[in-house]
Amino acid sequence: MVKAEIITIGDEILYGQILDTNTQWISLELDKLGIKTVRKSSVGDQKSEILQILTEAAKRADVVFITGGLGPTKDDLTKKILAEYFGCELAMHPVALQDVTEFFAKRGRELSAINRDQALLPTKAEFVRNSQGTAPGMWFNEKGIIWVSMPGVPYEMKNIMEQEVLPRLVKHFHMPVIYHKVIKTVGIGESYLSELIESWELQLPAHIKLAYLPSMGIVKLRLTAMGDDLSRLQEEVEVELQKVNPLIQSYIFGYEKDELAEAVGRLLINQKATLSVAESCTGGHLAHQFTQNPGSSAYFVGGILSYANQVKIDQLAVSEEILASQGDVSEACIQAMAQGVQKRLGTTYALATSGIAGPDGGTEDKPVGTVWIALAHPSGVVTRKLTLGGTRMQNIYLSSLACINLLRKYLLNDLS
Repeated sequence: MVKAEIITIGDEILYGQILDTNTQWISLELDKLGIKTVRKSSVGDQKSEILQILTEAAKRADVVFITGGLGPTKDDLTKKILAEYFGCELAMHPVALQDVTEFFAKRGRELSAINRDQALLPTKAEFVRNSQGTAPGMWFNEKGIIWVSMPGVPYEMKNIMEQEVLPRLVKHFHMPVIYHKVIKTVGIGESYLSELIESWELQLPAHIKLAYLPSMGIVKLRLTAMGDDLSRLQEEVEVELQKVNPLIQSYIFGYEKDELAEAVGRLLINQKATLSVAESCTGGHLAHQFTQNPGSSAYFVGGILSYANQVKIDQLAVSEEILASQGDVSEACIQAMAQGVQKRLGTTYALATSGIAGPDGGTEDKPVGTVWIALAHPSGVVTRKLTLGGTRMQNIYLSSLACINLLRKYLLNDLS
């Protein structure tokens, strides 16, 4: 197994002034080649700290990726430090100089001395062309370790990786094939899920590993197979999917990059059905889950954001009597909201939410996190009471998720 380490350089990353997206992208690309990332590190613009982290990386990795610190200003130290680390000098690289000269000429700008110096490279480095910027990448092969230094600008780094670095890595290393398959589940916690599939998990072949990847409201199961033949790995993973799917079919909503609302949207399209929403506590978040997906106009008609009770009365025909006697966070109110928007917008189905997202507004009878959701369908209404305990945004998100999952289960005839 080829092991990689990724080092990002720059005070701005440590200060939180910019989001480091480079390491995630590099890791994903390396994984496709069968290269395992064993460490990700960020370091500031301090010579001693950079030298220390380079020394540590050499003890762990077969290939080290460095991003950042290649700009023309005095705080960009990477080239000088790499030259010192590898015991060599900086020298003008003719091809790099030609590239940077042409870069400025195409833009009608004169090449300054400081930009000219970007063509200075450590003499032990192999030049790596950067067709999107002025700072070239560098490739070192020292004592059996490959070192790759690239600009921190994401689009420049990605171009260098795709055009130059990844092809070189394929030629340099003989790597096994790694194949992933992700199962996405909703409506069940990680521990309960593990109990349902324990016997299946224990019989997995040694070269196929299972990982649980829980997030708020969603648990992903990632199968990772390793070998030499991609087609065979895909077939073996498919066999395992056929074994596990019947055990948890009720909770599976998709695979890989599928999102819950997107998957439910496909069900609606297949049934030639339409959807509307009436939202109170979720404040538009429920509608957003659907409308963020391309093609949602094929089934999503619209919604009414009935945050105030008067809007519930005027737009959704919720009776004043219900609001006075039972309140807006009640089963009677949520039923009326769902049926009101279903009738007003003329849709097959309608979802509704009303609750206390917090952090204030709770009572002894209805504490923060109390939420009612409803699904109006052609034959009636289904309601559910949620008792959540998260932050305001967590309660909003989980309420929307529960609503969408309620519709999913109804469309699949899986409501209990």
